[in-house]
Amino acid sequence: MNDPHDLSAVAATSGAAEIAGRQDAVAHRTLDLDGMRVFYREAGPKDAPAILLPHGYPCSSYQYRRLLPALADRWHAVAPDFPGFGYSDTPDFGQFGYDFDAYAAFLQRFADALGLKRYALYLHDYGSQIGLRLAIRAPERIAALIVQNGDIYEDALGPKYETIRRYWDDPSPANRAPLEAAASEHGFRDEFIGEIRSEHVPRLSPDLWTLHWRLMDTPVRREVAVRLMEGLKANLDWFPRYQAYLREHQPPTLILWGPHDGYMPEAAGRAYLRDLPRAELHMTDGGHWLLETHFAQVCPLIRGFLGRVWNAA
Repeated sequence: MNDPHDLSAVAATSGAAEIAGRQDAVAHRTLDLDGMRVFYREAGPKDAPAILLPHGYPCSSYQYRRLLPALADRWHAVAPDFPGFGYSDTPDFGQFGYDFDAYAAFLQRFADALGLKRYALYLHDYGSQIGLRLAIRAPERIAALIVQNGDIYEDALGPKYETIRRYWDDPSPANRAPLEAAASEHGFRDEFIGEIRSEHVPRLSPDLWTLHWRLMDTPVRREVAVRLMEGLKANLDWFPRYQAYLREHQPPTLILWGPHDGYMPEAAGRAYLRDLPRAELHMTDGGHWLLETHFAQVCPLIRGFLGRVWNAA
């Protein structure tokens, strides 16, 4: 476990800023997956060690636009837009399940389509639930995990879950209304800047919520967003399964955490050490979106961790 005060020194010696400036390293592609158009961002040589980056909520592969070029010199980094998000298709509800199981199956088919046989997984927000279900499906493919504000310990959930819990306990229209209100431009903005320290707010571009809202503002996509919030209740039953996977397989793991997070406070990050006592844990003074607010600090930690994983392989 490292002292967060050491992070700036690590960043200063890494050259991460120079690498991150190579925006031309990122390709923007689409593929047909079972008749569904899937958009994804890709960087790095296809024969290099792979890292798969499923996104969280409310976002898309756009959240990795800075990390992808920063990894392109040594790794093959791939970030898809999930169905119903970003630039990917939005099938009808009868054609796609829009729950965590459906997204895990999608992610597995996506990785297969790109020929990814073994990879590191970046677990963030909803992507942590989806990615760990993928890991349980195919543990032999997981080279390592990077966990960044992804919750799998019920006793460590933050106070922001109370609004969702009220709906779980009483799924009335009145209790569903706050979930529907969250699927809005204002709701997205609050998810990005509602909890972080005031000095970090200027680091977050308004593009994050305004551009994403333009892509999400359809009846089907707004309903997808609300249904995923509803589905978090059933997802709690998976928490012990996620934890059992970690205990059994002990994948090399880097934990990067922003404790200013109403859903996933500091305790939610430290809880991983119960099942992964050898994991590397780095606490920052940030919140849920470290790749936006603390990129210069966390990027060299990611590069160093991935380098150690594949040097040891």
